[in-house]
Amino acid sequence: MALRTIREYGDDVLAKRCKEVKEITPRIRELVDDMLETMYEANGVGLAAPQVGILKRIVVIDVSPEADQPIVMINPEIIEADGEQTGYEGCLSLPGKSGIVTRPNHVKARAMDLEGKEYEIEGEELLARAICHELDHLDGHMYVEKVEGDLVNNEDLVDDSDEE
Repeated sequence: MALRTIREYGDDVLAKRCKEVKEITPRIRELVDDMLETMYEANGVGLAAPQVGILKRIVVIDVSPEADQPIVMINPEIIEADGEQTGYEGCLSLPGKSGIVTRPNHVKARAMDLEGKEYEIEGEELLARAICHELDHLDGHMYVEKVEGDLVNNEDLVDDSDEE
């Protein structure tokens, strides 16, 4: 496994549509391992292949508090979405910034795992937000296109109400 460089907002690769994965090869497995290591190192909850410069339809997500339950989605697609949630959202490709984004509160998605088996996953709240956010990357979109109002610096979001 190796850490990969996370591409930042403005990099052309982040605006391109990714290609479908045709076969689960050793290189795809290595990419997924590297993406997980890179995501955990950056303290993220999700990472899409174009964020590390690879135009493949692959995302990794882990919203578990222990950061040990990774979800690998190859060729994912959202098949159902309902409800609504509005909240701050950030991105590893735009470090230090957040913005208010409205997303579905519940989604169901279909994808392949690393064994090439198709599966479905349902998510609510943070997992739903992460799935939507990461799948947007696969089509060349970033959350900044959906921000309501202005982006803010993350340090401005820190609750300092306990300070005197």
